[in-house]
Amino acid sequence: MSIAREGYPFILSAALLALLALALGWKSAGLVLGLATLLFLGFFRDPERIPPEGEGLILSPADGKVVGIKEVEKGGIFGEARTRVSIFLSPLDVHVNRAPVKGRVEEVQYQKGSFFAAYKEEASQRNEQNALRIADLRGRKLGVVQIAGVMARRIICYVKKGDSLEPGQRFGLIMFGSRVDLFLPQGSRAEVVEGQRVKGGETIIGRFL
Repeated sequence: MSIAREGYPFILSAALLALLALALGWKSAGLVLGLATLLFLGFFRDPERIPPEGEGLILSPADGKVVGIKEVEKGGIFGEARTRVSIFLSPLDVHVNRAPVKGRVEEVQYQKGSFFAAYKEEASQRNEQNALRIADLRGRKLGVVQIAGVMARRIICYVKKGDSLEPGQRFGLIMFGSRVDLFLPQGSRAEVVEGQRVKGGETIIGRFL
């Protein structure tokens, strides 16, 4: 299994400190730091995913638990959005984010904000976040928002306006517990339910009609 490159400074630092502590005879500290190394390895894991094939599929942009499915008003950079599907990522989930469709990035918009618990409703509006508007090959527009949580203090986005995306392609990562909102446009429907576990790049979260 591969590791996201952002994780190497954490993993290597913890591993080196663990070895140093053991070399100095500090067994308890060495064991704690060794455990931290394993935790960082787990958090920054980046497994390969095989997107399902088919027409009109909208894939999950993240691993985690669906904590909300809500009808939304028009507005903002997702003018055609009708349904918001919110996915909560615990520290145990894979935190690499993936493209829901094949398409092009039309807009990237970063917003500073607070750090409420990511599973709470106010996180969608008030937390630090990074929003992407993506148009598929037919011009249908979706929104994906990376949202920081209580522990998350860094949102990473690999793509910029004008970039092309493949279904399931990695486009970013959020550090240590977070949330991802997927905005579905009119002419599509959600195919998940609240409480369902989803996998980024594999689970069909919605479908164009």
